[in-house]
Amino acid sequence: MTRRAILAFLALAVLAGPPPAPAEKRSGGNATLYVGARPNRILILDEATESVTGEIALRAGAPGEMILSGDRRRFYIVAHDLETLEVVDIAARASVDVFRLGAGDTRVRIAEGIAADPKGRFLILNTRAATKRVDRFEIGPATLVQYDLEEHKVSRTIPWPDAQERDEVQVLLSPDGRLMYLFAEDVFIYETEGMTQVDRWELSKPVEPGFGRLDFAAQGDSDEEPGFYSGLFSVQDPVAKRRILGMARIDLVGKAVDFWTLGPDVPRNRGRGLSVSIAPGRLRAHGLVQDIGHYEFWTLDLANHRLLSRTEFKGRPRMRHKVSSNGKLIYVYQAGNTIDIYDATSYRLLRTLELDGETTTQMFVLSSRK
Repeated sequence: MTRRAILAFLALAVLAGPPPAPAEKRSGGNATLYVGARPNRILILDEATESVTGEIALRAGAPGEMILSGDRRRFYIVAHDLETLEVVDIAARASVDVFRLGAGDTRVRIAEGIAADPKGRFLILNTRAATKRVDRFEIGPATLVQYDLEEHKVSRTIPWPDAQERDEVQVLLSPDGRLMYLFAEDVFIYETEGMTQVDRWELSKPVEPGFGRLDFAAQGDSDEEPGFYSGLFSVQDPVAKRRILGMARIDLVGKAVDFWTLGPDVPRNRGRGLSVSIAPGRLRAHGLVQDIGHYEFWTLDLANHRLLSRTEFKGRPRMRHKVSSNGKLIYVYQAGNTIDIYDATSYRLLRTLELDGETTTQMFVLSSRK
């Protein structure tokens, strides 16, 4: 390079100024993330650094359904065999109990939708037994049971509402553990001392005159305030004869429903067609629409009852999502061993975090303040 060329290059560099600083990496907060993963563990991630900082070894194999106790100190896990339950102490990062309901030639499988007593005394399980005979398997009825965690046994069988068994059921317990709410065509209320039905909230009746009943297909958000149930519901429009999608927040103790419509219902595939994750402060929520080849993020204004935006994005064949502890990011995970991190405002994909194992459960974002 000649002297003249060098001088020209230096002059351009001076005019251009210093190189731009790298864009600030937006953090999701300072919480701790927990998610079940293969082959037999719970991965622990530091939200601020987006790195795996540890894991909890499980004795029952790959985790399937995982729920958080009311005091946020334990996880209750149904293994992928759908027969084994495991109890994990979060602070100790250790499995503290493993048990199965079946014995001998009888195997007992546990359906989705388990509920844990806030005081850690029992679990509510929807089960079905299969007994191996010489020439066949004898399949028992769907049975709702109360399992005593201290005695390690089924303490009682809970009678089905109207004597009608159900394969899938959503159950919640009151914040003090004294009442159980069973979501079906109505909300059936039981006292937990003897597990007898004491009340029935007839949500099968229209919320408003001429309006259809609420469809309880969607599950609520695990970060909702105790005693409340929030989720996306569909109702029947009696005039246009079409399904309408809406957001509802149900006050279980006060028996009140705050419902507002979003628009036409979306396709559902075993409950995976639509899900919602509530942001911190419960003023906004982010919906995730999943249809084959079509995926959308929805921004929901919970305070003003509005659908703010719908943003199409390149999704996965199967997904779950969770809002970060500060509400600025959205974590999209499953199926596979990666977590896609999106901006919660623009829904722009920021980066992808790779793990060393496939995730299998929902993700929990636990802050020290909770």
